[in-house]
Amino acid sequence: MKKKLLLATLACSMLAGTQISQAQTIKSQIVENGGTGAYKAEVVADSTCPRFTIYRPQDLKATVQAEGKLPVILYANGGCANNNVEMRYLLSEVASHGYVAIAIGPYDEEDFIAHWRRTMGFMRPKGKKVILANGEEVKAPSPEEMQAQMEEMRKQMEAGKKKDAPQKKENKKDAPMPFPTASTYPRMLLEALDWLTDQNANPASEYYHTLDLNEVSAMGQSCGGAQALAVAHDPRIKTCVILNSGIGDMTMQGATKETLNSLHTPMLYLIGGPEDVAYPNAQKDFERIEDMPVVMINTLDGHSGTYYEKSGGSYAVAVQKWLDWQLKGKVGQSALFLDPEYGKTMFPDWTIVNKNF
Repeated sequence: MKKKLLLATLACSMLAGTQISQAQTIKSQIVENGGTGAYKAEVVADSTCPRFTIYRPQDLKATVQAEGKLPVILYANGGCANNNVEMRYLLSEVASHGYVAIAIGPYDEEDFIAHWRRTMGFMRPKGKKVILANGEEVKAPSPEEMQAQMEEMRKQMEAGKKKDAPQKKENKKDAPMPFPTASTYPRMLLEALDWLTDQNANPASEYYHTLDLNEVSAMGQSCGGAQALAVAHDPRIKTCVILNSGIGDMTMQGATKETLNSLHTPMLYLIGGPEDVAYPNAQKDFERIEDMPVVMINTLDGHSGTYYEKSGGSYAVAVQKWLDWQLKGKVGQSALFLDPEYGKTMFPDWTIVNKNF
């Protein structure tokens, strides 16, 4: 076990060129005034684990005194990207309710609103009115704008193909090594958990005895959902949250339909309805999970959910309620998932089904 923790800390530390040491916050930011929860949250960069971003209550000690040790969320990004800006508001919001989340991707301060303004200009369910967290409405593009965007994407793809094309024989020796298609991998979630485990046991760390490592969730969006499924077999994980994702008949990030047979924890699938590209695969997953408790929620929000909305929107509400139930034992929070009347009252447009409870 000690060897495993040592290797995990080395993995986090080697890019920073630092010696193995206790956690050391070097940068932080507060979004949306720290969230709506009782424990105002912050987004943190740590010098000893530079490949990840941490979302946590600002005052860990006070939060632990009020709540007890804090459950952990391991998060993998849409597109298996090495950047978690898309989920910044949701993760900060959930952290403000007494959680520590560690997300794949180094800390950055990219403009959240600008990111989603670009994204939602071209990725939206038909007829949906898109209001960003700052109250700004993003209008649907005109046909001409859509065509221009598609042309720009085509040019970028062509440029990428030329960049990745094999070099001429005489230049091969000097050609740089090509970058891999995916910049992250599922095991990173477990490396993050190993690092937190090490810090939780280190008396010199600010995380010392603050984490409940018996209550851990793996969560991922889109391609990141496949990464979460790929590590769901780990006995330390107590629940999985699969956002706008499903494996279906695909093989992605090490996950296949056979992966569903190794599940050992309750599962939440939160999907954007028929216009979500993940919808067919998620439906297949729900049908194939035979023994584990599973909830499937379908909204009308498409593949981008409500992550761009204030406080992460209704998706953040569902995630928090699920984690409160699964990781904190707050049985009252189960009503959204098990009581059809309550679910319809709270979110009339949602379809919520469950089985194996």
